[in-house]
Amino acid sequence: MQAPAAAERNKGPILEVLRQCVGAGAHPGPGALRVLEVGAGAGLHAAHFARALPQTLWQPSDIDPRALRSIAAYAEATRVPNMLPPIQLDVSQGWETWGGTQPATLDLLVSINMMHIAELRCTEGLFKGAGVLLKPGGVLFTYG
Repeated sequence: MQAPAAAERNKGPILEVLRQCVGAGAHPGPGALRVLEVGAGAGLHAAHFARALPQTLWQPSDIDPRALRSIAAYAEATRVPNMLPPIQLDVSQGWETWGGTQPATLDLLVSINMMHIAELRCTEGLFKGAGVLLKPGGVLFTYG
C-alpha cells in the first residue's frame, strides 16, 4: 500500500471541492451517485473520498498493475463499503473498454494528477469518455 506525501497533503482541499460537486445531501442513500476515478494511483484518495462521501459508489481505476494492487490494499485495509474493487483502465482507449461503464450512467468522473504526466491521447480519451459516460449535469473533475 503506497502513501504518496502529495496525496496525503491535498486530499482535504480536493474533498471540499468534491463535496460541492456531489451536492452533499442532495442524493440520499449509500451509493446513490456513481463515480469513476481514472488514474487512481495508490488508492489513498479513493479510500478517503469514498469514506467521506457515503452517498457515492466509488469505482477506482488505473492502468498500472502496481497501482491496482495498492488500491486493492487500501480497499481491504479501510473496508469502505461504497468503494468498489479497482479495475484496469487505459483512458487512451475508447470508453467501451472502461470496465463496462454504460453511456450517461456516471454522476462524476474524477481524474487527479493524470493529465500533466500522461500522453496527450490520454487527456483526449478522458474528455471523449466524459462526453459519453456522464449523465446530463454530471461533472468531470480534474486536478493537477
